[in-house]
Amino acid sequence: MNSKDRDAFANISRKPGLQIWTINKMRMAPVPTKAYGNFFEGDCYIILNISKNKGAGESIDIHYWIGNTSSQDEQGSAALYVTQLDEYLGGCPVQYREVQGFESPKFRSYFKNGLIYKKGGLASGFNHVDTNVYNVLRLLHVKGRKHVSASEVEVSWNSFNNGDVFLLDLGKTIIQWNGPECNRREKLKAVLLAQDIRDRERGGRADIHVVEGAQEKDTPDLVKTMTDVLGKRPGQLKKAVPDTKHDEEQSNNVRLYHVHDNSGNVVIQEVGIQPLTQDLLRSSDCYILDNRGSNVMVWKGKKASKDERREAMKRAVDYIKTKNYPSSTSVEVMSEGGESAMFKHQFKTWREKGQITGLGNTHTVGKIAKVEQVKFDVKELHAHPDKAAKQHLVDDGSGDVKVWRIEKLELAEVQPNTYGQFYGGDCYLVLYSYQVSNRERYILYMWQGRHATKDEITACAYQAVAIDNMYNGAPVQVRVVMGKEPRHFLAIFKGKLIIFEGGTGRAGAAPPKTSCSLFQVRGTNELSTKATEVPARASCLNSNDVFLLKTSQKCYLWYGKGCSGDERMMATEMCDRLFRQYKEVVMEGQEPAEFWIALGGKAPYASDSRLERENLLYAPRLFECSNQTGCFRMTEVYDFDHSDLDEEDVMLLDTWEEIFLWIGRFANETETKEAWNSAHEYLRTHPAGRDPDTPIILVKQGFEPLTFTGWFNAWDPFKWSDLSASDLNKGLDVTDGYSAPGGPASSFPMYKTHGGFQSPTTPTPASPFKGPYSPTGGSGMSVDPKSLINVPADALPEGVDPSQREDYLADVDFENLLGVSRAEFLGMPKWRQIDLKKKAGLF
Repeated sequence: MNSKDRDAFANISRKPGLQIWTINKMRMAPVPTKAYGNFFEGDCYIILNISKNKGAGESIDIHYWIGNTSSQDEQGSAALYVTQLDEYLGGCPVQYREVQGFESPKFRSYFKNGLIYKKGGLASGFNHVDTNVYNVLRLLHVKGRKHVSASEVEVSWNSFNNGDVFLLDLGKTIIQWNGPECNRREKLKAVLLAQDIRDRERGGRADIHVVEGAQEKDTPDLVKTMTDVLGKRPGQLKKAVPDTKHDEEQSNNVRLYHVHDNSGNVVIQEVGIQPLTQDLLRSSDCYILDNRGSNVMVWKGKKASKDERREAMKRAVDYIKTKNYPSSTSVEVMSEGGESAMFKHQFKTWREKGQITGLGNTHTVGKIAKVEQVKFDVKELHAHPDKAAKQHLVDDGSGDVKVWRIEKLELAEVQPNTYGQFYGGDCYLVLYSYQVSNRERYILYMWQGRHATKDEITACAYQAVAIDNMYNGAPVQVRVVMGKEPRHFLAIFKGKLIIFEGGTGRAGAAPPKTSCSLFQVRGTNELSTKATEVPARASCLNSNDVFLLKTSQKCYLWYGKGCSGDERMMATEMCDRLFRQYKEVVMEGQEPAEFWIALGGKAPYASDSRLERENLLYAPRLFECSNQTGCFRMTEVYDFDHSDLDEEDVMLLDTWEEIFLWIGRFANETETKEAWNSAHEYLRTHPAGRDPDTPIILVKQGFEPLTFTGWFNAWDPFKWSDLSASDLNKGLDVTDGYSAPGGPASSFPMYKTHGGFQSPTTPTPASPFKGPYSPTGGSGMSVDPKSLINVPADALPEGVDPSQREDYLADVDFENLLGVSRAEFLGMPKWRQIDLKKKAGLF
């Protein structure tokens, strides 16, 4: 690297954010911030993004973007600068190769309002993009749903089609034309792009107008303006074309190759197939990981030669040619120690340098999920949602609990004095309720015993839906497989959770006949302790834990050498609760002969010293699950935040220990069903060989727990605060009648409510009432009860909301009809409110 290039790199900011350069006369020239998102087709660009990851430190990504008509010299120069920039930043960035029109979702995520492709290159006027220039005439063809792109096309009606959105940019005026077959999301994205052009390129001084292609007669003045510019409108426009051409699914698995050069020939040697293990990667070599042909990742060992490291990107491109993959196939290049989250997810295990690895398989004795033993103040959870997410706790488990067992495929209530006792031959439903900001929240756990029948497991899911409906869809649903209990599930039972391998808790059922039982106890406090029955064999012992061995004569309390004082205390309390008989404390290495006889004799067992829990450092990943394009697809969302949750779709959040399925209020039934199936398929086919019993948690829009929201930066708790539970169940109609006025304060979209319109961020709906009627809420004018009780919706007084008739009653009428005060009514669960309304004839 020469001194001039080094001086240029010295001006690079190390702060989180985006920086962009273009290649000008084979040199890096900075792009002004106001031009970010605009790319000339004849140029190449270098994009540097530094970000703070959610729980995984800092990440540095370098992309080089190749325009369709850029020269080979410019492409070569960009690739060279990327290599030099990587070296300047210490070799830790991940490099990406981006081709126009085939950009990676990660690249597109930097430009939330969309990409704009411009004709020409630097010579076409890049340096003349100015905020106050209005001498503009161009037509932009807008495509895409999640991340849109806009290409400059011929300024003519010939460029239009019925399925897309087009922006006619006239400088001081921007006209958005919506094709008759485009959807609400496309219209929204297009108007955001138009606003972005107005605000960044025109300094906010431009007017935005909308023309609906199916209703052009409603905007005759705008249509005339378009005709003056585009010429006479043809009778028929082109038919709609698909937004995306989906690549064919590759049938091959994830494969790891050692790729090297042999006398000018690229030699490809396969070294591993999924599930891959980290020990396949040697620091002295470079490797290519082929992710089913969808993208190619290059890993550079720290001790690999300088030539091998510098040639990594070229090797990847050569590999793509050798495999006959499309030239647009995405490429990632990373160095040892700077691996991307996507790369780590391809391996069954991943450990960072210096990380204490723990005991590996010895932690899964009896198929028990290991719980992180940490001490923290539970009061911090709501103050720090990120901590709640990482600890997988919404609170300290002090809320209300109700437990049912599936008996004869129906719900049978469990007696409170047996709460916490779960049998492997049963299925249970556990409803947990707690309050956040004086609002009732619910979590519904579906616990499935390992030996329960298929009919019982099916009935458990069916009854969960019934309970969910009783509470108007408010509960967060969590599927729990025996032995894989989430941390909050443990906290609910306050150190009293006992899991029996078989049998049933049903009344009158005889316990299994055994000469002795062995229980493994883990946990340091009431939030983390459980006892799980394991085979009564010596090989199931573990030096790091406490075990309870119950025989017909006595109970042995066995302390492993690696257990802590807190673990011993919790195990002693568990023993007193579980076995009301004489107990004998046994220290590891001092066992009496009767102890080994009860276990069938001595045998080797896990006896390494436990140092620290193995932390697998995987960053959370968010996927959009949608069938809007005609087929169901899961698309990853990078650098996600709250705004990336699409109300029309289902979103999958993978935090490694848990899978969340977030259901948007406008998601259709097909998407919801397919997303649930895809979550299981996602785990089953994950290249890292994921546990198929990883908890899957169903979350509905507006009822997100802290364990979900904590993974999002700057979660806005009031974003959907105007939605009631009933609104979320039935969905709100979204109007297509919006406008985009020419000012920064314009808002979008508008939601159709009870006879009026309301912005999603407006805390109080605009009043839809006319005449003398208004909702009382305990004050204001009321309506004669006779005009509300058992009256068809179309016969109600003008302005009355049929679903909220009780709001129009005076307080005295309210109590007479429903039998409770208004305050008591508002504090009830939704299902109870509905029941009272039905009995009173108000539903």
